[in-house]
Amino acid sequence: MRKTWGILIASLLMVSVFLVGCKTSTQGTEGNKEEKVKIITTIAQIAEPLSIIGGEYVDVQSLMGPGVDPHLYTAAQGDIQKMEQADMIFYSGLHLEANMVKVFNEFSKSKPVLAIGEKVPEDELLKDEKGAIDPHIWFDIDLWKEALTQATEELKEYSPEHSDNFEKNKQKYFGQLDAFKLEAEEKLKEIPEEKRVLVTAHDAFGYFGRMLDLEVVGLQGLSTESEIGLTDIEDTIDLLLTHQVPAVFIESSINPASINAVIEGATKEGLGIELGGELYSDAMGDENSKEGTYLGMFQHNVDTIYNALTREVE
Repeated sequence: MRKTWGILIASLLMVSVFLVGCKTSTQGTEGNKEEKVKIITTIAQIAEPLSIIGGEYVDVQSLMGPGVDPHLYTAAQGDIQKMEQADMIFYSGLHLEANMVKVFNEFSKSKPVLAIGEKVPEDELLKDEKGAIDPHIWFDIDLWKEALTQATEELKEYSPEHSDNFEKNKQKYFGQLDAFKLEAEEKLKEIPEEKRVLVTAHDAFGYFGRMLDLEVVGLQGLSTESEIGLTDIEDTIDLLLTHQVPAVFIESSINPASINAVIEGATKEGLGIELGGELYSDAMGDENSKEGTYLGMFQHNVDTIYNALTREVE
C-alpha cells in the first residue's frame, strides 16, 4: 500500500513539474513577443506619416483631431495619461502648441520628446514682419521631410533593431511626396498669373505659397490668437479688386466670420467673388478619410484652390 502511494505521489509530482514547465515556457514565449513602440503626437500631420514610416513596429496616436486648433489647444487630463503611457512624444514646435510647452518639458525628463520642426535650419523658416517664426512648415514638403527625418532618426535610436525597416519605409514614402510635389507644381502653374492670390482666414499658407508660387494673404496673423482689424479686411478687399481674384477660402479649424466679411465687402464693390471652399490648415480631415492623410489633405487643398482660382470672375 505504501509502495502504491509512493508511486502515485511521484507521478503527481512529475505531472506538476511538467505543467509548471509548460506554463513557464508559454510565459517566456509571450514575454518575448515584441511590443510596438507607443508614440504620441500633437497633430495628425506628424502622426500619419510616422505610422507609415514606423509600419508594423509602432502604434501612433494624435492628440488633436479634425477641426482642432493647435494654437489654442491645452492638454486635458486624458492627454496627460496618454503621454505618460507613451514611449515617445513628438510635437511640431516653433510655438505652434504654445500652451503645451511646459508639459513637454516635464515629460522630456523621463522619455524621448522631440519638437521636430525645431530641427529645421532657421534660415529656411519664414517670419512675419515682427520676426515671429511661421510654424506651419508641413506646407513645404521639403521642410516637412527634414522634420520627419529627425523623427525617424529618433525612432531608430529608440528601436535600433528595426532601423533598416524605418529607413526603407521613409525612402518609399518620401518618393511619394516628391512625386506629388511635382504634380502640384504643374497643376497650379495653370492658374493665370494675375489670379495667383490665395486669401484665407489666418496666415497658415506661407510655406504653401512659397513652394507653389502663390501670393498668400491671411487675415489673421500666424497664430489664431491674433485679432483681425477692419483695416485688414479693407486692404484684402482692395487686393481682390485689383487682381480680380474670383474666390477666397475658409479653413477647417478657423471661424469663417472674417472671410464672410471679405466676401460681403467685395460684393458691395461689384466683384463677383465666391467662397472657394474649405481648406485644411492646422488640422487634417477625419482619420478614415482621404483628407485624414497628409498627402490626401495636401491634394484636397491643391484641387480646391485650382478649381476656385481658375473660375472666371462675373
